[in-house]
Amino acid sequence: MIPDEKTHMTKDDIFQRIVQILQDTFDIDAQRITLESKLHEDLDIDSIDAVDLIVQLKPLVGKRLNAEAFKAVRTIQDVVDALYLLVSTDSASA
Repeated sequence: MIPDEKTHMTKDDIFQRIVQILQDTFDIDAQRITLESKLHEDLDIDSIDAVDLIVQLKPLVGKRLNAEAFKAVRTIQDVVDALYLLVSTDSASA
C-alpha cells in the first residue's frame, strides 16, 4: 500500500479489501459476501472473529480502531461505512 492510498479509498475499495480479508482469514467464499451480508447470521463471524477482522482492517485507516465504534455493526455495509467515515475524517484533517 502506498502511503496516500488510504486517503483516496472509495467505499468500493474498502469493500473489496474486506472481501479479501474474509476470504483469506475465514475461508469464506466471495460469492457469500455482499454489502447486505450479516456478519453473524450470514457469514458466521462471531465476536472473536470480529476482533480478528478489526485487527486486519487497522492498516486501512492507519490507526488503532476502537472496538466500541464497531459494536453497532451488523452487516458488511455497516463495516464499509464505519471505515469510510474513519478514512474520510483522517483525510479531511490531514
